[in-house]
Amino acid sequence: MLWKTVLLLALVDPVLVLENGLLRKPPMGWLAWERFRCNINCDEDPKNCISERLFMEMADRLAQDGWRDLGYTYLNIDDCWIGGRDAQGYLVPDPKRFPNGIAFLADYVHSLGLQLGIYEDIGNFTCMGYPGTTLDKIIQDAQTFAKWKVDMLKLDGCFSTRQERAKGYPLMAAALNATGRPIAFSCSWPAYEGGLPPKVDYSLLAKICNLWRNYDDIQDSWTSVLSILDWFVAHQDILQPVAGPGHWNDPDMLLIGNFGLSFEQARAQMALWTVLAAPLFMSTDLRTISAQNVDILQNPLMIKINQDPLGIQGRRILKEKSLIEVFLRPLINDAFALVFFSRRTDMPYRFHSSLARLNITCSGLYEAQDVYTGAVISGLQPETIFTVIVNPSGVVMWYLYPIKKPGISQQ
Repeated sequence: MLWKTVLLLALVDPVLVLENGLLRKPPMGWLAWERFRCNINCDEDPKNCISERLFMEMADRLAQDGWRDLGYTYLNIDDCWIGGRDAQGYLVPDPKRFPNGIAFLADYVHSLGLQLGIYEDIGNFTCMGYPGTTLDKIIQDAQTFAKWKVDMLKLDGCFSTRQERAKGYPLMAAALNATGRPIAFSCSWPAYEGGLPPKVDYSLLAKICNLWRNYDDIQDSWTSVLSILDWFVAHQDILQPVAGPGHWNDPDMLLIGNFGLSFEQARAQMALWTVLAAPLFMSTDLRTISAQNVDILQNPLMIKINQDPLGIQGRRILKEKSLIEVFLRPLINDAFALVFFSRRTDMPYRFHSSLARLNITCSGLYEAQDVYTGAVISGLQPETIFTVIVNPSGVVMWYLYPIKKPGISQQ
């Protein structure tokens, strides 16, 4: 098997290796890192350490509490699962924390209608110091993940050189495809090169990665959310065109349900990540999450917009001196998602505008449904002046769609 894979890699142009048919819409699921980090102290904290138990309990919650049925299907392991390599050089999980192995966990996850993601690093070590996937281990590790029935690989870039990343990421894409198992590929490559051309070739990335981290890790704070948003907006002319079905910009995990965001800020992150066509990876404790935060994350219209089949990333189209910003994302059937976002810190603000001012100028009537309240705003023409009231650090989000003109028969 190994020599066949080596031969295949030798024949494959690494620029054209990924079209695996996966992630035609932004992936949704749960990821351990932001909430549980590298907690390996299972003696003192058995419920919250990185372990088989944690992932099985989160899988149960995804399946039983409505998440899976809304599209949150990936359960992703991050760093600190590795116990080392065996005498033949194969990766093995920590035997105390994952006593039954990763294949067992994958089978359990699959039995619940979910998919399992796993983590490695293209360098000598993972970011937390566990064995990495060096260039000579790429084929072996890809085969291991396929044997375990893993469905996604996140490949980090700590402790690697630029040359190793340039070789390693395309080679891993080819190695994953060569296994014959569909494995989505999440790359951290651009984040280690500054996220921008000329050091980052997004045309190449779109051919070898299903999603990629462009910028800094998110932290559990509103300041961190804003720093990521600001970077994405500052470079939206570069980033927006390269996202689409099968290849997505990833601004990192959702903080909703943790400690650092207010209610308004949690709703804002969800809306802004959705308008950016971002992957929706929760990283919170699904065993204890509040009903209020569940409502944000399980909003069906929000998810419909995030999963829009056109896969167009939205962009900021207006920045006001009043500290109100407007984001727009084109959707299927001539609809749009609009996010009115306030950076104010004083009081709710009455924002007046029209669709024409937001570059929506097609003749005819529109309706808008408020994504969070469900209220419907009717009779919107391009020149109609409307008012939205946006709370500090908050959003109003509209699903805007054209309606039939009076007198036109509806088939």
